[in-house]
Amino acid sequence: MSATSIERVPGQRRAGRRPVTSRSEIEHVALDLFTRNGFETTTVDDIAAAAGIGRRTVFRYYASKNDIPWGAFDEQLGRMRSVFAALPPDVPVMTGIREAVLDFNEVEPAELPWHRQRMQLILNTPALQAHSTLRYEAWRQVVADYAAERLGLPSDALLPQTIGHASLGAALAAYERWLRVEGAELRSLLDEAFRALENGLTGAP
Repeated sequence: MSATSIERVPGQRRAGRRPVTSRSEIEHVALDLFTRNGFETTTVDDIAAAAGIGRRTVFRYYASKNDIPWGAFDEQLGRMRSVFAALPPDVPVMTGIREAVLDFNEVEPAELPWHRQRMQLILNTPALQAHSTLRYEAWRQVVADYAAERLGLPSDALLPQTIGHASLGAALAAYERWLRVEGAELRSLLDEAFRALENGLTGAP
């Protein structure tokens, strides 16, 4: 076999390529491995080897393998709280939630293919479902806290919690359709879903 015909082993770094060190680069390597080889069979050692780094570097960014598909989720939740805090007090509650959700889901065009891989894993990997439940709960609570403050209710009251659950459902429905329909635009689907919530799910524009 000639040198020009040698194929790279999946998940193996090319000789001379610098090791990856940023969070996004590690995520890209991991997402490729998860997609190609399966989430459960891919180990942290596999990810570290493919990235050319030590497993300690992986754990510097992520508490566990289950956290990797979620990326910088905690930081994004913090930004979402900041967006809610900056909204004018006269914005209708559901309008404010729609604006914050659209901001939370703003993805650079170059990152969209990676984001699609990420969401395919999160939504369709049984081994991730228990971990995802904790993440969904945290996201719902950020929404419920905003709704509660605007409505003058405790954050654990029924109405804010209902708004949190309904908002998560709308977001997941938009994501599932985005993954299922070729050429669909994520932002448009999210906007459509949350405008429907604003209008009582009547389908009115």
